[in-house]
Amino acid sequence: MAAAPLRVLACGDVEGRLETLFGRVRAIQGKSGRFDMLLCVGNFFGSTSETEWAEYRTGAKKAPIPTYVLGANDQETVSFFPDVSGCELAENITYLGRRGLYSGTSGLQIAYLSGTESQDEPAPAYSFSAKDVAELKTSLLSTPSFKGVDILLTSPWPRDVGTFANSAGEIDTKKCGSKLVSDLAASLKPRYHFAALEKAYYERLPYRNHTVLQETPQHVSRFIALADVGNTSKKKYLYAFSIVPMSLMDPAELVKQPQDVTENPYRKSRKEAQKTKAPLCAEEEPACQFFFDLDKHQGKKRPSDGKERGNSQPKQAKKPPQPTGPCWFCLASPEVEKHLVVSIGTHVIPVPLDHCTSEDIKESFIVQAQEQQIELLEIPEHSDITQVAQPGTPYFYVELDTGEKLFHRIRGRFPLHFGREVLASEALLALPQRADWRRCAAERAEEAAQARAFRRDFQPFDFALRA
Repeated sequence: MAAAPLRVLACGDVEGRLETLFGRVRAIQGKSGRFDMLLCVGNFFGSTSETEWAEYRTGAKKAPIPTYVLGANDQETVSFFPDVSGCELAENITYLGRRGLYSGTSGLQIAYLSGTESQDEPAPAYSFSAKDVAELKTSLLSTPSFKGVDILLTSPWPRDVGTFANSAGEIDTKKCGSKLVSDLAASLKPRYHFAALEKAYYERLPYRNHTVLQETPQHVSRFIALADVGNTSKKKYLYAFSIVPMSLMDPAELVKQPQDVTENPYRKSRKEAQKTKAPLCAEEEPACQFFFDLDKHQGKKRPSDGKERGNSQPKQAKKPPQPTGPCWFCLASPEVEKHLVVSIGTHVIPVPLDHCTSEDIKESFIVQAQEQQIELLEIPEHSDITQVAQPGTPYFYVELDTGEKLFHRIRGRFPLHFGREVLASEALLALPQRADWRRCAAERAEEAAQARAFRRDFQPFDFALRA
């Protein structure tokens, strides 16, 4: 029997507006039923907290839900937290402490770090230092079975959280927040990470905690920043969600990947990672190609074993890794949309709707690359791509039917759909509406009918059937 999920509320900067917060919580519970806990990040107290707080501190009023808060972020509010290791501040209101792990009777694990980042050692009472983060990581990562935490609470945002993701609006995630928090989040792999202080709401797309096809699949992380309570802009400051502790979840269910998952924003660049790991080399065993049989009429498919390269005793091909979550583009995935597959080949040649010369295609790539400030280099005719890019270096590569080659070595961020946007442009396929794949979906029955019709008409020209 599956464990019942916990119902949790998370809140941004309260800043002493207890009546506004708890009034809203009461209304939500009256409409949606009881929640198990309220987690508060950012500034729980403010400069005018004393009046409202006195009623809760003396017991005249009571919080309507078990409430857990982080510590001070400035000197003015340090006095509200009498015990740095954590304590009950009032009935139903608990200060978690400067740093640590809270484990509830339900099995839910909540890691927390109070304060703002400081370069000083020891850090002030309202801050944390690199030593604090290192000690928190050590205490948790030393457990052999550690796979991550359910929730991470910090007041500052993690630096660079917006990398590879949806926009954070006016917040510049490359300048905002704490690098130490980024490091902590990368290590603790929280399923949910809440932060505040920027007076903005931002729900980032979920991100991976593993490298696809290189590491064992792990659960995704979701970062949510919350605004301040009662803000006049009506930005979201309360977030409701349900969660089953990861210790009680089926492992396969836990690591399922949502369709909108992104790369990890905190992962070190490939170049940095290679400083501590042996670089990829030409002598490494080649990856096995995986061929997918659509049906019996597709012909016999087999793994590439190296015999075509003249090897008399090819190495045993590795079994291709099987992705766990829904991957739309991997034929080895159990979630692949098989009804859309027409044929399986090893090369793709995009063909324009109207007649286009190689110069047209080249010009379109160059113009749009310039617009996005991407420098495309021409590769000499007798050069090989490996002479330009070192093994393991990510690059964007275009080869024209004239033999011309355009190459861009990727450093930092690169537009994921650049190639698609170029091909969909007016100069090539003249299908600008197809530049965004999310606008190309149709009903499953319609997609299947179109795929069958295309497969029938394409069969005389299908080079994959001639092997």
